[in-house]
Amino acid sequence: MDFGSICIILFGSTFGLILRIFIQNNFKKKIGFDIQNISLVNFLSSFLLGILVAFNFMNNTKLILFYGGFLGSFSTFSSFIYQLFFLFQQKKFLRLFFHYIEVIIISFFFFYLGYFLIKFF
Repeated sequence: MDFGSICIILFGSTFGLILRIFIQNNFKKKIGFDIQNISLVNFLSSFLLGILVAFNFMNNTKLILFYGGFLGSFSTFSSFIYQLFFLFQQKKFLRLFFHYIEVIIISFFFFYLGYFLIKFF
């Protein structure tokens, strides 16, 4: 990996992190649950990933770096796991189960929606 590729990843991840923190901080007051803020970020990230995959840019190095840079920093798997662990600590097992299913299914739906919209138009 060359220096230019590293700079692109750093550039993309910086904006991904800024957007994730902006969404988490500004929607916290309106929604009221941290879980939904992280879910909102995951849903938006899945939608954007679906759009990029629909454009079929898989061989373009810069867009693959965008996947790993911007989307990799914007949507973090560790935040999702932390929320599951938090529910586990509070012994809210039913809510933990439904949150897990909700995020996986709805994220896949948003991915497909982004993919479908680009392929349809």
